[in-house]
Amino acid sequence: MFKRRDRLPVWQTVLHALWPRGGWKRAALYVKHRLRRLPDTPRKISRGIMAGVFTTFTPFYGLHFVVAALVAFLLRGNVMAALLGTFFGNPLTYVPIGVVSLNLGHWMLGTEIRGEVDENIFGKFVRAGEDFFWNAWYALRGIPVDWTATQIFWNDIFFPWLVGGLIPGIFTGIAAYTVSLPLIEAYQRRRRGALKKKLDEIRRKAAVRAAEKAAAKGAKGEKPGQGAS
Repeated sequence: MFKRRDRLPVWQTVLHALWPRGGWKRAALYVKHRLRRLPDTPRKISRGIMAGVFTTFTPFYGLHFVVAALVAFLLRGNVMAALLGTFFGNPLTYVPIGVVSLNLGHWMLGTEIRGEVDENIFGKFVRAGEDFFWNAWYALRGIPVDWTATQIFWNDIFFPWLVGGLIPGIFTGIAAYTVSLPLIEAYQRRRRGALKKKLDEIRRKAAVRAAEKAAAKGAKGEKPGQGAS
């Protein structure tokens, strides 16, 4: 039901993931409106946003939705807000997030990064993925497997990123909660006020119509509530 009728080519799918058709500004506005209109309390929505933003500092790429939903569940936050909060991670923010998390993680673990960070992250991700693909193929054929690239990825990228991303992820998540909570509360108050005003206007118009109808019947000599025989 919700799939496209004309399936996009792979290159267009990748291009739209890196740069949305309407641009990142329009995508950010869409996420903002979606967050404001979520049917939940401001605190639960803000906890969900905090969970989603925190998740972007973890190295679980491809699983950010799953991790964000799990963290939101543990924090008793809104799961949909957590999924929308993961849009904090995008091609414009992933590089600084990776650099900060990796450097901090290696510093906390007392290790060093081999080579330039921005030159090694993507390559080691790719080589670790190739390890899983080819080793699964080799295992099916009874050929000895080699997990060297995966071990390098774990020691140089994944574990330091996981450790180093905790502190900036927590602080950024708390900042997102602190900023979003009053905004969502103010929006929901305005929305409730607008709905109440609209409902009062509907009731007022209904009362006016009822009074006009009663006056018209009185002018015809009919008692209120008495119809024509």
